[in-house]
Amino acid sequence: MAGASGLGTGPGAAGGDGDDSLYPIAVLIDELRNEDVQLRLNSIKKLSTIALALGVERTRSELLPFLTDTIYDEDEVLLALAEQLGNFTGLVGGPDFAHCLLPPLENLATVEETVVRDKAVESLRQISQEHTPVALEAYFVPLVKRLASGDWFTSRTSACGLFSVCYPRASNAVKAEIRQQFRSLCSDDTPMVRRAAASKLGEFAKVLELDSVKSEIVPLFTNLASDEQDSVRLLAVEACVSIAQLLSQDDLETLVMPTLRQAAEDKSWRVRYMVADKFSELQKAMGPKITLNDLIPAFQNLLKDCEAEVRAAAAHKVKELGENLPIEDRETIIMNQILPYIKGVEFFDEKLNSLCMAWLVDHVYAIREAATNNLMKLVQKFGTEWAQNTIVPKVLVMANDPNYLHRMTTLFCINALSEACGQEITTKQMLPIVLKMAGDQVANVRFNVAKSLQKIGPILDTNALQGEVKPVLQKLGQDEDMDVKYFAQEAISAVCLRKESDATEDRGEGGLLPEQEAREPKPEASQPKRLSQLLLSPAVISEKSQTSESFGFFSCEK
Repeated sequence: MAGASGLGTGPGAAGGDGDDSLYPIAVLIDELRNEDVQLRLNSIKKLSTIALALGVERTRSELLPFLTDTIYDEDEVLLALAEQLGNFTGLVGGPDFAHCLLPPLENLATVEETVVRDKAVESLRQISQEHTPVALEAYFVPLVKRLASGDWFTSRTSACGLFSVCYPRASNAVKAEIRQQFRSLCSDDTPMVRRAAASKLGEFAKVLELDSVKSEIVPLFTNLASDEQDSVRLLAVEACVSIAQLLSQDDLETLVMPTLRQAAEDKSWRVRYMVADKFSELQKAMGPKITLNDLIPAFQNLLKDCEAEVRAAAAHKVKELGENLPIEDRETIIMNQILPYIKGVEFFDEKLNSLCMAWLVDHVYAIREAATNNLMKLVQKFGTEWAQNTIVPKVLVMANDPNYLHRMTTLFCINALSEACGQEITTKQMLPIVLKMAGDQVANVRFNVAKSLQKIGPILDTNALQGEVKPVLQKLGQDEDMDVKYFAQEAISAVCLRKESDATEDRGEGGLLPEQEAREPKPEASQPKRLSQLLLSPAVISEKSQTSESFGFFSCEK
């Protein structure tokens, strides 16, 4: 191992007074130069102990110069050294002497092994915060410049990670120099350097003044997003998230979106994959307007991309996309613009099922209503067997929910699902729940039971109507609540009409029962008012004004 000079050895080396208690420290110092890699590694990991024993002056004058010459060691030793030095400020005398740690870390930032360089950069970033502004410009900024102009690409890649930590506290003149050096690295001849610059573009943008972001960072982003290397272009997409957070909607539309659209259609699947992978972050950064106008169409294309990896990445973002959409547009966008691109029931169940079911218990009535209507479309798309196994059980569970609004949602869902699911599922799975809910303590639920029985009546057979539905409706017709009575009587009338219609069909066209022939039609005035007439009645409007939702969806319990 190189660099043996300058660091004493032997029992007295640690303190210079021959104290036997310091002998273990001398052993550690000797092990720093041992030929056994494991012994050197163990000693490096105990470097803070050695520094404490040596004291701050000998650490600065002897230990650090010795460590600066260790860059020819094994990678695992160098990695441990880079990590240790990041926490060494207190051991060299505090922030006033933090610059003493820069030489060994600068050397480590130039080595060939990537993990060692990255750890050295991480420690340099940490130490930079401990420099005063004066020391930063005197010691740290020159280090960054040396790395940025180094002959080997390894030093230039390391420099890319240091610009953002020294820029905020630098003077205006130095800031201009830093921006210029970063621009140079973004157009470096070596792809690895451009890749490193692209990976730090968003981070650097966050510490720049807004004018500099528009005039310098955005053009760099555009150029990197058009780089000949797809490994550079995909990192530019990642930087787009940070840049977008800094700009206004107008600036985003004119400065960023053209490049992002290009990336979403990039010839390399890896770039398109990155757009899909970062879609949720892009959606939040761009805002709802650009999402609706530009990102949703791009997302549709990603969902049907020719590469399976891209489609899978987009699929994983569907749920987050839905959750981040504006409430007023969420249901429409998912049902009309996303769902048609969903391939397979399994995918829907994994990504969207829980979201759609959550809408059924949303605190906003309009969302609950829209979610209920969606269920019928989903059954039409995925089939009754899927509905029977996946949707119907979840809907019916809400019949026991403590919140009466959620219990009412069960009824609304049954109304929507019954026609799509057919007679068998409605009779065996849904009807028993509706009948059970006729005993609900809340009147709003009971009269919606009557309305539901009227709604699903045409789907049920005559036996179910007469044997199960009619007795429950007759009981509701005697309810103490006026609304429950009214809707129960409406439903009974509909059931009776259904019975008469079935009887007519059984007898053939024109067949009448004797009591039907003798019955005279009621005058129009004595006919029960239809629901639309009742709701338009001034007296009823006055009475219903005490509730917050009309047409039977009241939000107060009676």
